[in-house]
Amino acid sequence: MKFGTKAVHAGVEPDPSTGAIMTPIFQTSTYVQEGIGNHKGYEYSRTHNPTRDALQKSLAALENGKHGLSFSSGLAAIDAVIKLLNPGDEVISVNDLYGGTYRIFRTVFEKYGIKFTFVDLRDANNVEQYMTENTRLVWVETPTNPVLQVVDIAAIAERCASRNVLLGVDNTFASPALQNPIDHGADIVMHSVTKYIGGHSDVVMGALVVKDDALAEQLYTLQNSCGAVSGPMDCFLVLRGIKTLHIRMKQHTANGKKIAAYLNSHPKVDKVYYPGLEDHPNHDVAARQMHDFGGMMSFTLKQDDLETAKATVARFKLFTLAESLGGVESLCGHPATMTHASIPKEEREKSGVVDSLIRLSVGIEDADDLIKDIEQALG
Repeated sequence: MKFGTKAVHAGVEPDPSTGAIMTPIFQTSTYVQEGIGNHKGYEYSRTHNPTRDALQKSLAALENGKHGLSFSSGLAAIDAVIKLLNPGDEVISVNDLYGGTYRIFRTVFEKYGIKFTFVDLRDANNVEQYMTENTRLVWVETPTNPVLQVVDIAAIAERCASRNVLLGVDNTFASPALQNPIDHGADIVMHSVTKYIGGHSDVVMGALVVKDDALAEQLYTLQNSCGAVSGPMDCFLVLRGIKTLHIRMKQHTANGKKIAAYLNSHPKVDKVYYPGLEDHPNHDVAARQMHDFGGMMSFTLKQDDLETAKATVARFKLFTLAESLGGVESLCGHPATMTHASIPKEEREKSGVVDSLIRLSVGIEDADDLIKDIEQALG
């Protein structure tokens, strides 16, 4: 089954009681049992909910996995992954990553005795230099947030497999429409469903997808035990969003390519970070492991100072200054003071998150209008 067909149909069936083509919102906390231990597969909605079950099946299908789990946020999903580990275990993480991920690693889990090392993984050989007998997980974003580093998933997976180390990939920037890490050897795929999968800026949710049954059972236990599950109304909204994911991503990508090319030729722009540009580091890897390049990009200004960046984002009209990404509307952000403010300045600047860096989430509006907006914002 091709992706567009899966987006519309995978995981969902007409409601058997009414024939409703859309999965009903089972807005219930509990379920009547005919007797002790005699029920219809549902006891309590933290553990199972029919609307969530349909979404989890859809997510698994989209990522070519076997098991899907939805959580109340992307960070809740990451929290579950790290709870697979024990004190003394070590994690190797890509050095350019979402500020919230960095924060939960350093401020929440380090105090429980888990060690995190942040490494430039654009060269897959770098991961081997930091692996020890205690390494249990390699955590990758590709493309990364916010400078869109591209990591060779298959090459990292090969090195992880040889040492029995789990590989987790945050696939949020690509979405399952543009990249499927499990196909390249990843053990765990994570999404901030809030972004492209939901696609309409009206839901906060996270997800994990795996193929291994034993790993899935561990994660389901954590999902139920810790309780950070997604509610049925949110699951319904995401199921609705998924049905147009493939169409939306085509437009995000078409607009993204045009805008990246425009920025790349603008006299006031210093660097453009977009995997679709041929001079982007590891462009060849992105072309091999991604189906297309998406609508996320960042750029720096030649006038590299905070005030110029603030003035620039303030002039945008169609690109709305806001946290988040992946919605149908175009957004702009200033990572150094917004999404990545929790990372110390010296650390974030090592990976290119300087004061003049501006991140764009290119929406599905008309590309010519978006380019005009950038033109006037840059002055």
